[in-house]
Amino acid sequence: MNKKIKEILQNKDRQEKVELSVSIPIYNEEENLPILYDRLKKALSKCTRSYEIIFVNDGSSDRSWEIIKELVKKDPHVVGVNFRRNYGQTAAMSAGFEVARGDIIVTMDGDLQNDPEDIPKLLEKLEEGYDIVSGWRKDRKDSFISRTLPSRIANWLISKVTGVHLHDYGCSLKAYKAEIAKELDFYGEMHRFLPALAKPLGAKVTEIPVKHHPRMYGKSKYGISRTFKVILDLFLVKFLLDYRTKPLRVFGGTGLVLASIGFIMLLYLVIIKLMGHDIGQRPLLMFAVLFILTGIILISTGITAELITRTYYESQGKRPYIIKEIITHDNIEEIEKNEQPPEICELEHQESKEELKQETT
Repeated sequence: MNKKIKEILQNKDRQEKVELSVSIPIYNEEENLPILYDRLKKALSKCTRSYEIIFVNDGSSDRSWEIIKELVKKDPHVVGVNFRRNYGQTAAMSAGFEVARGDIIVTMDGDLQNDPEDIPKLLEKLEEGYDIVSGWRKDRKDSFISRTLPSRIANWLISKVTGVHLHDYGCSLKAYKAEIAKELDFYGEMHRFLPALAKPLGAKVTEIPVKHHPRMYGKSKYGISRTFKVILDLFLVKFLLDYRTKPLRVFGGTGLVLASIGFIMLLYLVIIKLMGHDIGQRPLLMFAVLFILTGIILISTGITAELITRTYYESQGKRPYIIKEIITHDNIEEIEKNEQPPEICELEHQESKEELKQETT
C-alpha cells in the first residue's frame, strides 16, 4: 500500500468525525455523476447529521475520475478513492467501508437507479434497533426476463440457504452500522451477500421498500450470466456461515459416510468370496475401494482445513466471536442507565429534582 494512502487511513480517526458516510462505487458514470451529486446534496441537506460522500472510482475508462476530482475541490464533504484498475463492485464497496469515518455507512449505485431521497427512511429504520437496513426495489424498472426474474430466483435461493430472508439482496441501497460493516470480510463477488455474512456477527437485519428508477445514461454492467455466479458464490457463503470455524464437520462428515459405504461394500464382497464366488471381475470391488479412498481423502482434507482455520485465527489474533459488551459490578448501573429510553431518563431526572425540592423545603 502506498505510504501516503496508509497515513491517510491511519489518521482518519483524528480528523473531524462524521455521523454518516455515503459510499458509491463508480464505473464509467461520467454522465450520471453530476446529477447524482446534486441529488445527494439535496437529500443529505435535509438530514441533521454531519456527513461525507465517498466516490470510489473502480478503474473507469471515461471522465468519471476527473469529475470526482472537481467535486472534491468544490465540496469538503466529498472524498474520492481511485483504483489503479477495475477490481469490481465488491472491492469498491470494501474500500468505501475502509475509508468511511461515519458511525453509519450507506451504500448505493452510481447509475441514478437508486434514489438518495430514500436515505432518511433507511436511517429512520436503523434507529429502531437494527444493524443493517436493506432496500427492496418493490417496483423494479428493469427487464423482467433478463434482470427481474433471475433476481427473484436468486433472492429466494439465497434466503432459503442462508436463513436471512430478504426480497432483494441485489439492491445496493443499504444502511449499515459501521461497527458491523467494518467487521465484514468479503472478496470476489460477495457484496450482495453482506446481510447474510453479517449473521454470524449477531446483526439484526431488515428491509424497507425503496424507489427504483430506469437507467438514464450508460448501460448496465450486469446480465443474466450473473445468476450462475451467484449460485456458485452461494456454496461458499453457506460454508462460511455454517462451517467456517468447524470445516472438519463438512469434510469429515461426508468422508465418513463415503468410507462407511465403501467398508459395507467390501464386507459384502468378503462374505461372497468366503462362499466361493469370484469377486475379481465385479465392478462393486472398484466402487468399494473408490469410496474408501475418497472418504479417507475428505477426512484428511477436513483435518488440514481445521489446522488452517486455527492458524488463521491464532496468527492474526482473531477470535471466532465478537463481544458486544462486558458488564462488571462497577459498570452495570451505568450500562443499564445508558440502555434506558430517553423518556424514562427524563422522567427519573424530573423525579430527582422534585425529591431535592421537597428536601430543601
